[in-house]
Amino acid sequence: MGSPEPVTSASTALLTDHYELTMLASALADGTADRPCVFEVFARRLPDGRRYGVVAGTARVLDAIADFRFTDAELTMLEQTAVVDPETLAWLADYEFRGDIDGYREGDLYFPGSPILTVTGSFAEAVVLETVVLSILNHDSAIASAAARMSGAAHGRPIIEMGGRRTHEYAAVAAARASYLAGFATTSNLEAGRRYGIPTRGTVAHAFMLLHDSEEAAFRAQVSKMGADTTLLVDTYDITAGIEAAVRVAGPELGAIRIDSGDVGPLARKARDQLDALGAKDTRIVVSGDLDEHAIAALRAEPVDAYGVGTSVVTGSGAPTAGMVYKLVEVDGRPVAKRSAHKESRGGRKHALRRHRSTGTAVEEVVWTAASGRPEPGENDVDLQIPLVREGAPVDDLPTLDDARARLRRAQVSLPWEGLKLSHGEPAIPTTFLLRSRP
Repeated sequence: MGSPEPVTSASTALLTDHYELTMLASALADGTADRPCVFEVFARRLPDGRRYGVVAGTARVLDAIADFRFTDAELTMLEQTAVVDPETLAWLADYEFRGDIDGYREGDLYFPGSPILTVTGSFAEAVVLETVVLSILNHDSAIASAAARMSGAAHGRPIIEMGGRRTHEYAAVAAARASYLAGFATTSNLEAGRRYGIPTRGTVAHAFMLLHDSEEAAFRAQVSKMGADTTLLVDTYDITAGIEAAVRVAGPELGAIRIDSGDVGPLARKARDQLDALGAKDTRIVVSGDLDEHAIAALRAEPVDAYGVGTSVVTGSGAPTAGMVYKLVEVDGRPVAKRSAHKESRGGRKHALRRHRSTGTAVEEVVWTAASGRPEPGENDVDLQIPLVREGAPVDDLPTLDDARARLRRAQVSLPWEGLKLSHGEPAIPTTFLLRSRP
């Protein structure tokens, strides 16, 4: 058997799972496919020790749903492999999501039970979206949640996302976007720069240094092409000698040096002293090499000007998924709920608001159903869900990526100070559920 052909279609339809099409086919056969339903995306819990999560990927979800069409090639594959019967195949050929979607804004915080996304439509048109919705939200929210912790630990110093070599090639682009949303300043991923307008930065790797007959020759080649404001990698051989050569070649106007190995705290201190002694007082120090939020926090007192983070951010810094689920909560206006031990769901379509003190500090998230009724409004309550899609079409003026960055900054400021700690702890604010069942 030959290798599969590369996927060139913009369609996201086959990102669905086999079991979703099994449910679809069965529902079409017994007449339940058109029943009005509500599905919700939520996380039962935060990753161990985390105090908040960051919503990311919503815009990518909406793009994926807009592209969710079954092409002739995909339908042929389903027919030839007998994944579905002819009736289901004909239904898929005309598929287009025509329902409504509401959700939290990108860049907002979420907590256990937060109704992050609500999908309303027929069972058939909503059930086939489960995998594509969860794959995006689980990945992007995990990356953004980790990146937000790193940005907080950096305390205003810029971080470069440089994890493209440590994850799937397509995931790398999404990770760069989620990291930027969460406060990273730039990415080394050029496709993320092209697709999302994220500023890109990068310098040479050790291969470039080893290519040349001497470290100084490599520096001269880079400065000749890129100018003195470039960043020179000084730890290929001996850092002290590397810094001396870097300033000799670029002069005291050298933009930055990068240290990519060793105990970077003490090395940064020695580097700062040496640069200052050589007259390069404005030359910045960039450190990289297996950094995570804890390592960044430990470097806060060191003379580091910027960080480069790769593996830890694109893998969620130990939490590669946000643990979100996509559950049916309402059928024909009637609440339904799963009751399996440790995997319970709460029936009924949810709404949510966040309560704040007059100072702006968040104190509680309140989740309710129509049967329970909206809680008594408070002066500083903020509704969390907004309309995203109506009758299959995205609403106008949805938040942009820059809006999401700004929203997250405001949301982090609203947390109680304990909520920003990197140590293990409970969610930063409690969630109250008002879920009285209908009579």
